[in-house]
Formats: sequence, C-alpha cells, structure tokens
Amino acid sequence: MGISPLLRAAILIALYFGLLVLPVVAAWLQDLPPRTWRDDLSSGLAMCAFAGILAEFVLSGRFRVISSHLGIDTTMRVHQLMARTLTVFVLIHPMLYVTRGPAYPMPWDTTRQLSLDFSLVAVLTGLVAWVALLALVLSGIFRNKQRASYEAWRASHGLSAAIVAVFGTLHILDAGRYSEHPLLRWFWLTMLAVALLALVWIYLLKPLWQTRHPYAVRTVRKIGDRTWELTVAPNHGEALAFDAGQFVWLNVGHSPFSLHENPFSIASAPSTRDQLSFVIKEVGDFTRSLGDLAPGTPAFVDGPHGNMTLGGHAAAGIALYAGGVGIAPILSILRELRARGDRRPLVLLFGNRVEDQIVYPDELDAMTRDIDLKVTHFLSEPPAGWTGETGMIDAAALDKVFDGRDAGQWLHVICGPLPMIEMIEAALLDRGVPDGQIISERFYYD
Repeated sequence: MGISPLLRAAILIALYFGLLVLPVVAAWLQDLPPRTWRDDLSSGLAMCAFAGILAEFVLSGRFRVISSHLGIDTTMRVHQLMARTLTVFVLIHPMLYVTRGPAYPMPWDTTRQLSLDFSLVAVLTGLVAWVALLALVLSGIFRNKQRASYEAWRASHGLSAAIVAVFGTLHILDAGRYSEHPLLRWFWLTMLAVALLALVWIYLLKPLWQTRHPYAVRTVRKIGDRTWELTVAPNHGEALAFDAGQFVWLNVGHSPFSLHENPFSIASAPSTRDQLSFVIKEVGDFTRSLGDLAPGTPAFVDGPHGNMTLGGHAAAGIALYAGGVGIAPILSILRELRARGDRRPLVLLFGNRVEDQIVYPDELDAMTRDIDLKVTHFLSEPPAGWTGETGMIDAAALDKVFDGRDAGQWLHVICGPLPMIEMIEAALLDRGVPDGQIISERFYYD
C-alpha cells in the first residue's frame, strides 16, 4: 500500500518548515554567550528567512516532484505567500539590532557577543541581496501591470533570484555570528548549491533535454471566434505521456533557451500518443500570430504539469464546468472517458460570451450518443432564437442540473475565468459538496 497523497503533502510541508528552523536550532546548540533578545531575534529571523528563500527555488512550479504532491495551485500559492513573508523578515532584520559597538570584533570578543560586523564586504553583500530581494518580490507582485514582456520578466526574475542567493550567502557567511560554525557554513553552501542547481535545471538542462525531444507544428486551424486549434507532433517516437486535464509549457518557433513559452492545457486524449492538441484564444503576442504558423514549425514541450485530473477520485458521476478556452482540459477528460467507454453519468456546462465561441459542437453532440453525457450551453450574449441557457453558470444552473441528484456524490471539475471558478465552487460548497470532490486550477494567486 503506497503513501497517500495527503501524507506525501504533509511530509513535504514538514520538510520545508524543518529547513526554515534548522539553522536557528543549530545556532542555539552552539551555546554562545547570550546577546540582547532583539539581537538574537534579528539573527534568528534572518537565518530562518534566508533558509526559506533558498528553499523557494524548488517551489517555482516547474518541479513535478513537488507540485505533483501539493498541487500546482498550492505550490504556487505557498511560493508567493512565503516569499513575501520571508522578505518582510529579511527587510526588518537589520533594524532590530541594538548592539552597535566597534565596526570589527575586538580581540577579547571572540564570540562576537558585543559587536556587529560592519566591514565593507559584510555591508555591501547584505545591501545588494536586500535590494535585489525587494525588487524580485515587487516585480512578482506587479507583474501584470508591467509593460515588459513575459520573457523579459522571467529572465530578470531568474537573474534577481541568483543575485539574492549568491550575495545573501556571502553576507550570512561573512557577517553572521552563528554561521561561523562549520556545520552551518556547510548548510548554507549546500542550500546555495541546491538553489543554483534549480536555476541551472530550469534555464539550461531542461532546454538541453528538449532539444533531444523536439516537436513540430502539424496543423493550425481556426475553430471559433479568436480561437484556434494547434496540433504538434514529436519528430520521432510518441508524444509525452500525461493524464487528462494536465497542461504543458509550449514553445513554438523559438529556441528552447529563449524563454518564449506559455502554459496551455492539453485538449487531446492521453490515449492519442502521436500528437498533442491545444485550444488557444488570441490574447497575447504569440496567440495573435497563430494563424501565421506553418506546418513543420519547430516546437518544444515541457511537462506534463498540473493536478486537475480524475486519478484517485471515486464518484457516482462527473460534472464538468468550462468557460471559454477552459474547455481544453475538459475536452481531454471527455475524450479519454469516451475512449475508455466510461459508463458513469456525465454533465458538461459550457459557458461562452457568444455562439461563435463554442468549439467542437459536432464532436460534443456525438459524445452525447457514445457516452452518458448531457451538454448544456450558456451564452452571456445570446443571438436571436437561441434555445440554450443564458447568463452565467451560477447556483440556479446547478439546481437545474442536480435536481433530484446528490451533488455530493459527484466529482466536479472546473476550468475557466477566476470569477466563474469561485462562483461555482461557492455554490457547490453551499450544497454540501465536500471540498475533496471539487477539482480546479486557478493560475491566479493574488
């Protein structure tokens, strides 16, 4: 019997917070002469925060050994909240010290009880790391308000992170009273090596691996209002294995080292191993040029990622909620259920603004004959003569779908705009659906 996902997540969380307190415990065990409580609080906050910051490098969402157990939403939420919290610790830590004393330890002060290190190296390394960390976190908070491209932001994010790691380690080794101990020095150097290796993996080794597993554009076709179907196929062998509902980082027409990649949910079924298909809406520079892509254009894939899958969930039926291009992972799930001949009752609530945005209407109609699927379309701006539902997928819509059914016995999968996800989740929880029976991925954390 394997370890449950909940237990694996608990172990990872315990390891993370264990890393945060480890240097503080190691400092306490040194049994050095005590300083003022504010001095030791400042040192403790700095060590705890910097250990957490170095551990943050593996919480970027690109390491499936972490995100597959915690979930991509939880991983990224922890990454953001902890980064901001730990940054506050780092920013206030120099302001807590009350000891001033000489700029350098006196000969009789061998334990540095009565002085702080204000040497040029200690001050400059700390200042560089302090400023870089503040810039790093602020750029993450206000990323959507910046004019720079995503590629430029990502490159600067990685560079700033490397500066924080290197200069922060130099500072803590040079200025830290407790980090003079050999065990703590090895701890910091090991954590620095892990952080830098994480960057090397993301920015160098993973792209190198992708060059050995190239893809190429097979087809591009318009399937709705500002909506395209893009299909890529591996140059040799089969496409990557994935679970229905997962996504990949897709790079089309650029070198894998270029950072020109975007996250897209896979719309094809896992059982279709010769290609990957995506449903993409025109919203940015890359997506607006989809129609110009020619078959044979090089492509690279990083994945699969994400936990919006049916694995490990038992349910009497499955309710699927899609808004706009949020239909992509829902299509993957439906196509796989159809391929497997799943006999459970299924419902799809598909919301769009206008009728021209409904993709694959004929395929969805055919699915209703092949499997026990009921499809209900919602339009917020319906045309004259529209016979489907109007408005949003709201609580009233759920009442219609589950009239006489126990929604708590069903599995609910939601993908679409954030307001839609939050509205449906709230409506389901109000109807007594257990939180564990609701699956969604937000990709928005502020």
